[in-house]
Parts: sequence; structure tokens; C-alpha cells
Amino acid sequence: MRGFGELEQAIMDVVWSTGEPVTVRQVLERLNGQRPQPLAYNTVHTVTEILHRKGWLTRTKGGRAFRYTATRSREEYAASLIDQVWATGADRTATLVRLFDEMGADELAELRAALVVRTEEGRV
Repeated sequence: MRGFGELEQAIMDVVWSTGEPVTVRQVLERLNGQRPQPLAYNTVHTVTEILHRKGWLTRTKGGRAFRYTATRSREEYAASLIDQVWATGADRTATLVRLFDEMGADELAELRAALVVRTEEGRV
């Protein structure tokens, strides 16, 4: 799996942030509210259908339109990208150290807290 293209990412961001099933029209309105150059309905519809075929979105009929929902969370997507990095044979320790060097103090504190919880749950 490779990462999303620019429009795929923007559509997934809308779906993830909405937290409920959305129509192509709702996605289009959200995207066009953030862009200087408006997108065409057909463009958003086509890319949404591609995301559906790739398995990132499910759809259910709601009246005359389909409503789309993400099949995986944003965090699952991000983790899959990290898995791709591991698959390249990169030095995991060096990669993690570099990642941690880029984190702010608050992010590192959140990570430490999450690791403590996972350790207590026996998941680490």
C-alpha cells in the first residue's frame, strides 16, 4: 500500500473529521470551503469511488445518494505508512530516534503515558 494522493487525503480528512457518514456533496462543500479553486462534483465523486474500491470507504444508500464511512481510522492509516518504512529495511532504532528528535515535549509526554498504559495492559 502506498500513501494517498493529495485529493484522496483531503477526502479522507473530511470523512475522518466528520465522524459520521457523508455524501459526496457534503465532502465537496467542505473541500470547496477550504480551497481557492473549487473542485467539480464529478472529480470528488470519482476519487471517492476510487477510495471505496480500494477498501478505504464503505458506502450505504441514503435516499438518492450514497453515504460514505471510513473503514479504518486515521491512526490505522498512519501506522500502515510506518509499516511501509519498516518494510524498506530501514534501521528501526535510528528511524525512531530521528522521529522522537522531531517531537515536542508535549508529544513525548503523551507517548510516554501511552507506553505506560500499554505496559500495564501487557500490550508492550
